[in-house]
Amino acid sequence: MLRVQSPEGTRRVDVDNVTVTRELFEKVLNTFGNIGYSFALYCKRDKSQEIVSSNAKTMASYGLQHGDMIYLSPIAGAVQHGEQDASVLKVKNGVSTASSTTFLPSTSSMHGSKIPIRSNVEEDQVDVFLQKMDGTVKRKRDPKNCLHGENSSCIHCLPLEPYDASYLKELNVKHMSFHAYLRKLSSGLDGGKYANLDNISCRIKPGCTGHPPWPKGVCSKCQPKAITLNSQAYRHVDNVVFENPNLVEQFLHYWRVTGRQRIGFLYGRFDIHLDVPLGIKGIVAAIYEPPQESTRDSVRLLLPDNRQSVVDRVAAKLGLQCIGWIFTDLVAEDVSKGTVRHFRNAETHFLSAQECIMAGNFQSLHPNPCRLSSDGYFGSKFVTVCVTGDSQNQVHMEGYQVSNQCQALVRDECLVPTKDAPELAYARQSTAEKYIPDVYYKEKDSYGNEVTRDARPLPVEYLLVDVPVSTPLEPIFTFSVGSRKPFPIENRLIDGHLQDLSALDSYLKQNRQNFLEAASDFHFLIYVATMDMLPLMESMDPILEAVRSKNAEAANQWASGEQWSTVRQLLAHADQMSTPGQPMEEGATGDAAGKSWTCLHCTFINMPNLSSCEICNLPH
Repeated sequence: MLRVQSPEGTRRVDVDNVTVTRELFEKVLNTFGNIGYSFALYCKRDKSQEIVSSNAKTMASYGLQHGDMIYLSPIAGAVQHGEQDASVLKVKNGVSTASSTTFLPSTSSMHGSKIPIRSNVEEDQVDVFLQKMDGTVKRKRDPKNCLHGENSSCIHCLPLEPYDASYLKELNVKHMSFHAYLRKLSSGLDGGKYANLDNISCRIKPGCTGHPPWPKGVCSKCQPKAITLNSQAYRHVDNVVFENPNLVEQFLHYWRVTGRQRIGFLYGRFDIHLDVPLGIKGIVAAIYEPPQESTRDSVRLLLPDNRQSVVDRVAAKLGLQCIGWIFTDLVAEDVSKGTVRHFRNAETHFLSAQECIMAGNFQSLHPNPCRLSSDGYFGSKFVTVCVTGDSQNQVHMEGYQVSNQCQALVRDECLVPTKDAPELAYARQSTAEKYIPDVYYKEKDSYGNEVTRDARPLPVEYLLVDVPVSTPLEPIFTFSVGSRKPFPIENRLIDGHLQDLSALDSYLKQNRQNFLEAASDFHFLIYVATMDMLPLMESMDPILEAVRSKNAEAANQWASGEQWSTVRQLLAHADQMSTPGQPMEEGATGDAAGKSWTCLHCTFINMPNLSSCEICNLPH
C-alpha cells in the first residue's frame, strides 16, 4: 500500500513490489476519479525523483515499500481540453485509461493563462486551434539597431504580443482580435486568474426574498448595475470574405431588376485570419434569402420561416453554418453610369438604430460558445454586412458587429430606435412591468472635458465594431458555377425567378452529363429538400456528402436511386405539357363536361377545361 499526496488530498493505493509503474498511474487516476489535469508522480516532496510510467519498471526499482508516501503534482500548462476522443484520458508518459467521464479543466489551455474554465461547452474548431497557437508576432533582426549575433535577440527583435497597440496601429487594425484580448487578460502576474468574462445582464436577479417583487421593491443585490457604454476594444470576427464576386452579384440582381431592397443570410465557415494576430475570418459560401416583403426603402422579414430549420440542416451537412446577414440600402443615382448615392458616412450614420437592434437580436440568437464564461457563451461571431454606395458612388460592402453591451441591451429589451433620427437610439424608461437599468455614455464637451451623458438619446457609434469585407484575389467555389445558368433563388416572386417544376426541369437539362455539377448549387439543394409534393430531406445525406467531397460517383449513385427517379418521372410528365394550364382537346371526356377537378399531387382545384394543374403543371 502507498499513500499519494496531491492538491486534492491524500489517498491510498494498493500495490505490491512487482507492480509495474504503468499500473500505478492507472490506479492513482481511478482512485482520484474526477482529476481534470495531467500529472506526474514523485518519490520526494521536492520533485527530485520522478516515477516514470513503464511496463518494465516496478515499485521495487524505486525502493518503494509498504506505507511510503509519493507525491502527485500537476504538470504546468498541461490540461485536458474538453471531452476526450473515444472517452480516453491521456496522462503523462503515455498512460491511458478508458473512462466515460467528461473532464472539466481547471484553467484555459492557452499557454501561460490561468483564466478559469467555467463551463464545458463545445467551442468552435477555429477557437480550439487559436488557443493552441503561440500568437506572438515574430520579428527579424534589425540590421540598424540590433548589435548582436544571429542567435541572440534584443528589444528591437523580440517577438511582439498579439495585442501590442503600436503594431496593430501599423497594420491599421482598429480592434484587436478576441483571442488577442484573452492573451491580454492573462498577461499580468496573476495570469488572468481573476479575469471576468461574464455576460452583461440588464434584468433583476430572481429569487430575492428581502423585499416585495418589482415594482414594489428592489435592492442592491438583485438590481442590475448601471451601464456606461464604451467603445469595444476587441471583435469576435476580424474579416468577412466572400468566396467569389458571383455570390454578391446574384444577390444584387434582385435590386437591379426591381429596385427594391433585399435581405439574405450568409452561410459559410470560420477560419484563421493570418493578417491579424490570432484573428478569425468568416468565409461566405452561399446566401439564403428568407421570405420577405420589400420596397424601395424598406424590408420586412416574414417570420417564422418554415424552411429555416431545413436550410440549417442542409448547410450543416455541407460543413457550413449561418455566420451573418446581409442587406442592401441602394438608391440609383445615374442608371446609365451604374452609380448609386452615397449617404452613409460619418456625417450621417453607418448603421441606423433599427439596424443595430436587428443585428443585436441576430447576435443573441447565434451566441459564441466560450468555456471561459459561466453561461457557456460570450459575445457572438454573427456579422452584419451592408451593401450601399461609397464616396465614389460605387456599390460596396461594409461589415459590422454590435458590441456585447449593445447585444445585452437588445436581448433584455432596453433599447428602441428613435422615430426621425436613424443615427440615434433610445434607452427605455423603467415601467411597472419591467425594470430598466440606467444607461450612460461619455463624450467630450466644447472645452475638451470628458462628461457623462444619459443615453436618452444615444449615438449608435458607441455600439458598433467595424469588420472589413473583402473577396480573395483567387476566387473560391464551394459550389460550382461553370457556364450554366444558376438555379433560381428562393422566395423571389418575380417572373423568371420562380422555383417550380419547369425551372427544375430546365436547370437539369443543362447538366444531363454531370449530375454532381447540377447538385453543386445551394439553392437547388434547398428546393429539392423542401419540395411541396415530394420533399427529399430525409434521404439527402448521400448527395450532400457527395457535394461536400466532390464525389461524382456517389452523386450519380444517388441520382439513380428510387427517390430521384420519382422526381424525374414527375418532370417527364410535366414536360409533356408545353404550356401550363393547356386546354383539353376537343372531344376529351371526363371533367371537361363542367366539373372542376382536384389535383392529386398538390390538391389544387382546377377549372374543368384544363388538362394539367395550374399550380404544379402535372397532368390530370
